[in-house]
Amino acid sequence: MTDTVVDQTQSAAEGDRSTRAAIATMYRLTTGHRASLTLATVLTLVGSALGLAQPLAAKQVVDASGRGQVLWPLLLLLAGLFVTEAATGAVGRFVLERMGEGIVRGLRHSLVGRLLRLEMREYDRLRSGDLISRVTTDTTLLREVVSQALVDLLTGALVAAGAIVLMAWIDPLLLLLIAATVATAAAIVASLLKGIRAASERMQTSVGAIAADLERALGALPMVRVHRTEDREAGRIGECVESAYSAGVRTAKLASVMSPAVELAVQGSFLIVLVIGGLRVNGHANSLGDLVAFLLYASYLVLPLSSVFRAVGLIQRGMGAYQRIEQALSLPAEPSQETPTVRARTREPARQTVSYEKPALALRDIGFGYDPSRPVLRGLSFTAPHRCQTALVGLSGAGKSTIFALISRFYEPDSGTLLFDGLPATELSRAACRGRIAVVDQNTHVVHGTLWDNITYAAPDATEAEVRRAVELAQLEGVVRRLPGGLSGMLGERGSRLSAGERQRVALARALLARPSILLLDEPTSHLDTLNETALTTVMKDVARECALLVIAHRLSTVQHADRIIVLDEGRAVACGRHEELLTSSPTYRELAAGQMLRPAATPPSPVTTARHPHSPL
Repeated sequence: MTDTVVDQTQSAAEGDRSTRAAIATMYRLTTGHRASLTLATVLTLVGSALGLAQPLAAKQVVDASGRGQVLWPLLLLLAGLFVTEAATGAVGRFVLERMGEGIVRGLRHSLVGRLLRLEMREYDRLRSGDLISRVTTDTTLLREVVSQALVDLLTGALVAAGAIVLMAWIDPLLLLLIAATVATAAAIVASLLKGIRAASERMQTSVGAIAADLERALGALPMVRVHRTEDREAGRIGECVESAYSAGVRTAKLASVMSPAVELAVQGSFLIVLVIGGLRVNGHANSLGDLVAFLLYASYLVLPLSSVFRAVGLIQRGMGAYQRIEQALSLPAEPSQETPTVRARTREPARQTVSYEKPALALRDIGFGYDPSRPVLRGLSFTAPHRCQTALVGLSGAGKSTIFALISRFYEPDSGTLLFDGLPATELSRAACRGRIAVVDQNTHVVHGTLWDNITYAAPDATEAEVRRAVELAQLEGVVRRLPGGLSGMLGERGSRLSAGERQRVALARALLARPSILLLDEPTSHLDTLNETALTTVMKDVARECALLVIAHRLSTVQHADRIIVLDEGRAVACGRHEELLTSSPTYRELAAGQMLRPAATPPSPVTTARHPHSPL
């Protein structure tokens, strides 16, 4: 679906590269800001009109001087026109800049809201660094387009038209000669615009790739350092830098050809006015005042024409950034609104006392695959009762983490039904489903901020007593004492001041503080020493008295105290029971358990054990 949307967007972009279509697209971005756009345009036009009046005033000054008339009223008028033009132009520019910032603010809000709600399959396919660059780099370029190019294009064209009309009134012959020179420059500029846009699109894409690759390297910096791959990563990013450089150079090359063309047209126009106009004054075809006025209009024509050429080029560059933003906004996201039926069913549990007659969680004949042609879960069914500790065990690839992803509604099952307290998940909003659960992932997430910020992330209104209780349950008292500032101590980027085990306990405290009805623990003891593992086992028993506890486990010590154990094999539940029962009834579980029973904690595994059990058990 996403590929189709992106392909359609790209096809539309390829077939819609005309300057007129690009201008129309940029104009659509100003929706909601048309009043500011109109005001800025009017102010700019007023200022330009005042500017157009100045050469006429100067003509009167020159002619009055030749006739020996009083000059100071005309000089005051000329000064007044100049000051008023400057003030009007300044106000108009401020309105434009504010409008541009407002448009970019709206785009960034839309992008951030969209990117945070994309379907999880999109994050599997796309790179986060490139998505981030669309919020930052691309919108910044687009701000310059909408805050300058559109008005410059309109006012520049109108002012140029006004100047041309007045020049035609003063001397039509000189105007025709100038028009031929300008037309030549315009033809050159038009031939360069398509190349400028293509180069700009490639440069923006390369800049996005730089951000993505740099985010990739910095996110795994300890691994990069240990394996001494700094040069390799720098080389990978350097290729994107070189691509951006070559695209930027091409843009500069085309722009460097365009600028002299405009400059030659301007200089040629001045030479024509001076030479031909001077000859016509000597021949008494025109007065000296006419020549001065025409020359001023010719010089005044330079700025609007330059702004028109610049605006067209800038719009073509901005279209490259706009296409990337449009692609991001068209990516499929999780629904933000539910149907009336879903809203009604979502409110039911809030009004009623939770019934423990139905299981907190039930999976019925669930089938799912990240790639539909390669299923991960095949007809999986099991239940997780309230106030019960349920463990999921199986070899790597059996589907344990995928089950957690489905329970979290990151993905939807291809077949079967997922139920919360007997209610199908499809009749509940995703927010309602996620409001029932808390997750302690194996890849623990610690955000930049204080220990308090991280623990209260899911419950920002929690009291200090509640936070202290969560800290105690998660065995975080030592971390609180060690950190400068205690609960207010900063944890560093991604929790760099904490060990892996401490980060996991922070995640556990965060989950416990949310008081979920279903707590999902993904290998909760993987980073804990024996002492803390024993303490966590006690905590899990206490938690299981309050909610349904679903644990992915690879350690026998975690599994053997569970109320029920689900044995998974190739996406199916092949056995269910307690530890002692499964040892006698399930060959799969017995094999998994034997792998740890034969493996003393203080000694490395023997070659025989490793050969018999090549996969990590439980």
